[in-house]
Amino acid sequence: MIEFSPTAHTPAVDARCDLLDQARFASRLWRRDDTLWGDDPARRAVAANRLGWLDVVPKMRAEFESLRAFAAKVAAEGFTHAVLLGMGGSSLAPEVLRLVLGARSAGALELTVLDNTSPAAVRAVADSHDPRRTLFVVSSKSGGTLEVTSFEKYFHAWVAAARGEEAGRSFVAITDPGTSLEELAHARGYRRTFVNPPDIGGRYSALSFFGLVPAALIGANLDELAAGALAEAEACGPGVRAAENPGLRLGAALGELALAGRNKLTLVLPAALAPLGAWIEQLVAESTGKQGRGIVPVNEEPLGDPAAYAYDRVFVAIEPQALESDEAAKLAAIQASGRAVLRWSRGLSAEGARGGALAAALGAEFLRWEIATATAGAVMALDPFDEPNVAEAKQATQAVLERRLETSRFDQATPLARTGEIQVFAPAAISARLKTAGASGPLAVAAAALSLAQSGDYIAILAYVHRTREHHARLQNLRVAIRDEMRLATTLGYGPRFLHSTGQLHKGGPNTAVFIQFTADEGDDEPIPGERYGFATLRQAQAAGDYQVLERRGRRVVRVHLGSQIDQGIDELTAALDQRVRV
Repeated sequence: MIEFSPTAHTPAVDARCDLLDQARFASRLWRRDDTLWGDDPARRAVAANRLGWLDVVPKMRAEFESLRAFAAKVAAEGFTHAVLLGMGGSSLAPEVLRLVLGARSAGALELTVLDNTSPAAVRAVADSHDPRRTLFVVSSKSGGTLEVTSFEKYFHAWVAAARGEEAGRSFVAITDPGTSLEELAHARGYRRTFVNPPDIGGRYSALSFFGLVPAALIGANLDELAAGALAEAEACGPGVRAAENPGLRLGAALGELALAGRNKLTLVLPAALAPLGAWIEQLVAESTGKQGRGIVPVNEEPLGDPAAYAYDRVFVAIEPQALESDEAAKLAAIQASGRAVLRWSRGLSAEGARGGALAAALGAEFLRWEIATATAGAVMALDPFDEPNVAEAKQATQAVLERRLETSRFDQATPLARTGEIQVFAPAAISARLKTAGASGPLAVAAAALSLAQSGDYIAILAYVHRTREHHARLQNLRVAIRDEMRLATTLGYGPRFLHSTGQLHKGGPNTAVFIQFTADEGDDEPIPGERYGFATLRQAQAAGDYQVLERRGRRVVRVHLGSQIDQGIDELTAALDQRVRV
């Protein structure tokens, strides 16, 4: 059961649970009552076609033998690796399964997930894989996701150069019925197309084909994954009161605390479950970040001393007994300081973490968070199944690309500050404020821009760079320095991945973020077959489109172009925080 402290918040959450019981929320949820999120016909239409995740596990269990046979056949034919080409809901659950469970059995394939359009990221996949022994999983609910279609064009040509007319045998598709991807798979002679139930939204699709096909390829224990989800479904069943219903109680707590101003959902996960955070981040941010409201998931921010935190946080600790000793001590201090902390354990032992118990825990957490997010949406009077602002960035990207193809250049703004390759850009209103600060040099200006934040805000780092171990470590150092200096929550997303995750929150949620966008030059471009542009151009357009939409929506955004000096620039900005000028 969920432990909740401090007790000062318990009465409000208990009262919300009583309201959920009075509304018969649990029973109505399981019978797919689309009025739970309002009577508006548009909302009801969306919800009516997005609740298939509630009973998808029994349907998928009937496919397990077929999935295992498929994975065994692929391995028997000499495939040793799989690369999943996806974005958002199509890629995050497979990434969790890969990192938590891995390829642990004989004949299992090593899985790589590609969801970054950096040419360096694309090259890294090509350089580390054999086109004759790699299976590509093309995963897209809509079938037309720009990044996924670009990846597919590139790697199909790459495999065709090695396998000729047999290239299609190296590809499988996961998509909804009737999509352009289903048609492409047929035309190219894909090995197989997995047609997913269409009544499941991408971010709720972890326990459908979108998660289970990659899980089968890495040899994950599908039975334990399903058993964990089914046990959770029983614990959260239609007859369970909200106070004892872990999914509803978590959702009630998150929604109620967010309404009270504690909307920075800070995830505290042990190493064995740490990858789950990125999946939770997308689910919560995209489901609740709209109409000027939203819960802000804070993932992978290392724990600090209580003094580093304002009271806008709610900490959620899963399996806290498995934390390292210093992390456990920090969590105890945070809880003792009066910050809101929710915690629970599934009793994973060291042995369980190596066996089926870990798969069962993942299955249970997937369903718990789906139910909790749907519940929190109702508490906050939001539709947790739509994403009204996601298309905005896509349209802006397309417009930037079209201008680039027409003029052979991107629109060039005048940098606010520049030293060598490093440049800083900001909208006119923000530029005027920063100029009065008197900061010299681009990184000092960028550091000063952080002072645009107010109490209750957060700092969002938007990194359009290839996620390498070195880049990530430096960006983590930067966000910790920001948190400790400013007592503000920090988030870190890699573009364009975050556009399909937290991007909805950025544009449609509360205007409480200062955005620091990083762009860079990462070597030669990689052409996209059949297009007049390559991945570097695509990524530039995505960054430009994202920036433009944030500016248009009155968000506080600063763009830092690092050129080729990525690590040096991030380190110098981290150091500049101590010298930042207050605006």
